[in-house]
Amino acid sequence: MTQSNSRPERHRGPVTLRRDSVSAGTADQALLDSAGRPDWKVRDSWRTLRILSEFVEGFDTLSELPPAVSVFGSARSAPDSPECELAQRLGAALARAGYAVITGGGPGVMEAANRGCTEAGGLSVGLGIELPFEQGMNEWVDIGIDFRYFFVRKTMFVKYAQAFVVLPGGMGTMDELFEALTLVQTEKVTRFPVVMMGTAYWSGLLAWMRETMLTDGKISAADLDLIICTDDVDEAVEHIAHADKTLAAEQQAVRSSGGIAD
Repeated sequence: MTQSNSRPERHRGPVTLRRDSVSAGTADQALLDSAGRPDWKVRDSWRTLRILSEFVEGFDTLSELPPAVSVFGSARSAPDSPECELAQRLGAALARAGYAVITGGGPGVMEAANRGCTEAGGLSVGLGIELPFEQGMNEWVDIGIDFRYFFVRKTMFVKYAQAFVVLPGGMGTMDELFEALTLVQTEKVTRFPVVMMGTAYWSGLLAWMRETMLTDGKISAADLDLIICTDDVDEAVEHIAHADKTLAAEQQAVRSSGGIAD
């Protein structure tokens, strides 16, 4: 939850900093911004141990999750906004279908998805990140992890999810959307549905992708088939479940033939 100005607070991995202990900058900034830092060769070598510890913590905590779906969207959306209402219904529908819901753990769309999942009896996961401004973990998260490094957090979003659902959001949401599409396009992950919800919000982007990127030969028509865009919660969940069943059937066929299913 957001702290008042009289009591600033920041979470830095497992560490909570308050008042005068809150320092400028973030761990990601310290890692990536090496300009003018003569000690980077020494400090970055040791920093790898902290990075490793975040991977270990994430893998250990999330390894026994049930099938899950990562849901992205704006932290700035008001609780009564159409996208938050949609996210809450989505979270509930995913829980009823047997999926845990993974979000960034913050407010707005993330909180709405976590709430819908929790109220429907599902498992809500929040993967937080250290930011220059503190957001905190929303109250509907059952399992929460605060990360220092974006790239570690992003690995967890993909590794422990069967699909991405992307609702209206800003830069961070766009980052997650296109990273997911790139991973599927390059076959780094397979059978990984990407669902965009909020047709009015995404229509301009999708039109630009078709009319500019596709027309100019920067993507193929098959790349656009990696996405479905809908306002229908049932359609989104059914699309994800169908992909799961298809993959399970293919893996079973491989095992039956004596091969090895990844």
